[in-house]
Amino acid sequence: MGKSEKTGLIHIYCGDGKGKTTTGMGLCARAAGYGLRVLIYQFMKDNSTSERAVLQLSNNITIIDGLPQEKFSFQMTPEEKAQRKAYYEDQLRAVTEKARAENFDVLFLDEAIYTIRAGLLDETLLLDFLRSKPEHLEVILTGQGPSQDLINIADYVSEIRKVKHPFDQGIAARRGIER
Repeated sequence: MGKSEKTGLIHIYCGDGKGKTTTGMGLCARAAGYGLRVLIYQFMKDNSTSERAVLQLSNNITIIDGLPQEKFSFQMTPEEKAQRKAYYEDQLRAVTEKARAENFDVLFLDEAIYTIRAGLLDETLLLDFLRSKPEHLEVILTGQGPSQDLINIADYVSEIRKVKHPFDQGIAARRGIER
């Protein structure tokens, strides 16, 4: 199949602005609305983000739960980081195997890029999967600071840049808007 006929492309939504996950979730909703089967896994997040409630209503969307509680990588001890790294690498293997074995059309790995940057996921595992993924599988990745290798393998790279954010004025993340 030639490049122009390739059906499953790789998307990266990155940058320091709000909206990376929102963009990925919107694409998942669009795909499910069209009848495509979508698999979602969120790295570095507990299972409480608000968009999950509505997306789980769709028969075409499967969301795999992560840990019930999560903290920022800078808050973790070296032992916790080692445990998280093993956990996230096992999760990546399990999620990508599920996507492959159950013939999903779209796979969203939310915050995979951030998890790599935090030292909690080996980028080689992700790159190996992306190089050997099912040809039809659309893959969405989010997070700040993708490596050049990830940028090179992607078909779409969109940067969301913060110009202004309420957090800068001390306004915490609000349910239904930022989380």
